[in-house]
Amino acid sequence: MASKTNPRTVARLKRKLRVRKRVQGSSERPRLCVFRSDKHIYAQIIDDIQGVTLLAASTMAPEFKQGEPVKGKVGAAQRVGQMIANKAKSQGITKVVFDRNGYIYHGRVRALADSARETGLDF
Repeated sequence: MASKTNPRTVARLKRKLRVRKRVQGSSERPRLCVFRSDKHIYAQIIDDIQGVTLLAASTMAPEFKQGEPVKGKVGAAQRVGQMIANKAKSQGITKVVFDRNGYIYHGRVRALADSARETGLDF
């Protein structure tokens, strides 16, 4: 795991803070936040005004493990994107603000975003 003094981690946290000054989720348009670790990927839909996490999906969730096995981390990210979009649609959430959390829009982050868009989320 990268430490907090690792230059790459420090640069990502600086990007995260710079973006979070402007990106804020509300009740009519909550924030879809992505976190990626070495093995797993997590997505949350957050209402920043109330300070509440509305929905969450990850590769650690039981419904992810019950489905058919996926090959690779990008495939897992696509499945998590579909899961979060389906959960959001069932709760009546169609529009979100995408927060990539300082990560580059590439690879797993992009796969999650694209599959969430294809499944019906608007951002």
